Amino acid sequence: MSYSKLATASAIAIAVAGVASTAQAEDLTLCWAAWDPANALVELSKDFEAQSGHTMNFEFVPWPNFADRMLNELNSGGKLCDLLIGDSQWIGGGAENGHYVKLNDFFDAEGISMDDFVPATVYAYSTWPKGTPNYYALPAMADANGWFYRKDWFERDDIKDAFKAETGRDLTEPATQKELLEIAQFFQEREIDGQTVYGASIFTERGSEGITMGITSALYPWGFKYENTPGTYDMEGAVNSPEAVEALEFYKEFYETATPPGYTNSYMGESLDAFKSGQVAMAMNWFAFFPGLASDPDVGDKIDFFVNPPQNQAGSTLGGQGISVVSYSDKQDAALEYIKWFSDPAVQAKWSELGGASAHKSVFEDPAYTERLIFGADFVEAMDAVQDFWQEPAYAELLLAMQKRMHDYVVADQGTAKEALDKLIEDWTEVFEDEGKL
Repeated sequence: MSYSKLATASAIAIAVAGVASTAQAEDLTLCWAAWDPANALVELSKDFEAQSGHTMNFEFVPWPNFADRMLNELNSGGKLCDLLIGDSQWIGGGAENGHYVKLNDFFDAEGISMDDFVPATVYAYSTWPKGTPNYYALPAMADANGWFYRKDWFERDDIKDAFKAETGRDLTEPATQKELLEIAQFFQEREIDGQTVYGASIFTERGSEGITMGITSALYPWGFKYENTPGTYDMEGAVNSPEAVEALEFYKEFYETATPPGYTNSYMGESLDAFKSGQVAMAMNWFAFFPGLASDPDVGDKIDFFVNPPQNQAGSTLGGQGISVVSYSDKQDAALEYIKWFSDPAVQAKWSELGGASAHKSVFEDPAYTERLIFGADFVEAMDAVQDFWQEPAYAELLLAMQKRMHDYVVADQGTAKEALDKLIEDWTEVFEDEGKL
């Protein structure tokens, strides 16, 4: 059955009624980042309120401040959040530090099977230790880094002819990372309709996670690995492999030769702004923003989308989050009701229709999904080849080190790619030694 048929009002009412609480109504607070999918979740949650009697409150924090705000809340044992949609990288710390309620017994009692969700999302958003059947979250928001471009420019005869004359090939969606750069360099400082435009907006932000998420979108297609053998923390020859060096040099060349001037500290918002204002021909960003782009009144009819191109292999940077019950909450029973309700296929279907990104197979694998969304097939392809950053409890320290080393090399032009990666191994080795893992 297609998800569109599942997501009927009656089906959702039945789903919610099945988990309606017999206890007194509670005021629940769900914490997440402030962005379009969060607004969709507010709308979706009205069904839960109507059927359960509970009241949903929401604490949404802008992305640049989200990690600091929520990790401080967890580390202090705060009671603000009953439910938290936390980043995939937090799952290790959430489990080992006792921040998240382990959900195995609840899943078993309520008949919630992780086999019903896309495997990559279960692995990344739910499990700790990684890949084991120990669950601390339900997959909530599937996401990956992808690309969008000015289709109207790509289809213009004058631009196509100029590209063919310069490169000897047709102007199409790039099939490799190197073709991606070639296209971006072609558009760099080109005049279109009397305006100077640039190649692409990519991630260079240093303060939170931006440049790491951007650079891994090059590292993964080149074949980058964090360890030679998973679980051993043997990073020498993996993190600084010849392929990793080449990918990092590639990203620096991209930054220097195919991005707008002054683009030294950009992430999600800056990427979207540069594209919507007509500054760039292409842009990287999370698939979570693509529904809004596709329906944007100014650019929606001028754009198309493509998956992060391969180089030596397919590879996309994983985004997305799972939803967890916070162990410090005094309202865990009501919070678990929300988890049960949210897991239902009918609710997941409506979640997708409202602008969320369901990880439930009944939605994600339905042909109607890719038929409805212009980027649907690209998203499915991306989620088949995602990789994530370290999910270790010391994730924050590991991320800060990579942010510094990558920004110093790519933006501040310090040293070589090999030196940056060597220094990163030194940083990470120190973190893991402090953790007692080396």
